[in-house]
Amino acid sequence: MKGRNRWQWIICGFLGVLVATPAVEVITNVMVFWQATPFIYQTFDAVPARAITIVPGNTVTNGVPEGPLAQRLNAALTLYRMGKTQIILVSGNRQEKNGYDEVTAMHRWLVQRGVSDAAIVDDPAGFRTLDTMERAARIFKVKSAIVCSQGVHPPRSVFLARHAGIDAVGLVTNPGQVSHVLSTPHETLGSAVAFVETSVGRGPEVLGPAQPIGSDTRTTASLR
Repeated sequence: MKGRNRWQWIICGFLGVLVATPAVEVITNVMVFWQATPFIYQTFDAVPARAITIVPGNTVTNGVPEGPLAQRLNAALTLYRMGKTQIILVSGNRQEKNGYDEVTAMHRWLVQRGVSDAAIVDDPAGFRTLDTMERAARIFKVKSAIVCSQGVHPPRSVFLARHAGIDAVGLVTNPGQVSHVLSTPHETLGSAVAFVETSVGRGPEVLGPAQPIGSDTRTTASLR
C-alpha cells in the first residue's frame, strides 16, 4: 500500500471512531449549525443575489430528478427566472460503468424548463457535499454562491462551502421546515464527519485542472 493511501486509511479509521462518540457528535453538530445558520435564508426574496447558484446532487430515477433533488433544481430555476443568479452549477455523481448520472439529469431538467445551456455548468465528480464545495472553489474558482438545499442539509452545505472559501448563502428549498441540530441520524453523522474532515484538511476525491467559470466563451456572456 502506497504511503499516501495508507495515511488516508488511517485518517478515515480515526475519523470513524471519533465521530461515533456521542459527545463529539453533539459538539461538532452544534459548531456546524452555529457557523452556518446566519447565512441561511428561508425565502427567495430574502436570500442575497449571487452570480452563481450551486445545486448539490441527489437521487435520480431512470434519469429523472425526483424528491429532494427536484426541489433543489426548482429553487435554482426560480432564482434564475428572478434574475437573482446567472449561472447554475450542478454537481453530482456520474458513474460511467453503470450509467447512473445525476449531472446529466439535472442539466436536462433545467434546459427543459428554459434555462440556457450556456448558463449551466456541470460537475460530474460531486460525490459528496464536501467534494461539491471543494471542487466549486478549487476547480471552478467560485468565490460566492447561493446553495440550494432542503430540510436538515443546508447547515452542512453552507458550512462546507464557506470552509472551502466560498462566500456562500443557503436557500432552504422547503420553507417552513427549519433545520435543527441532531435532527436525523444521517445528518448528525454527516455534520460530524464534515466538521472533522475540514479540521484535518481532507480534500475532494477527484481534483483536476482549473476550469474557472466565466473563463470560456460559453459562460462569460452570462456573467457580464
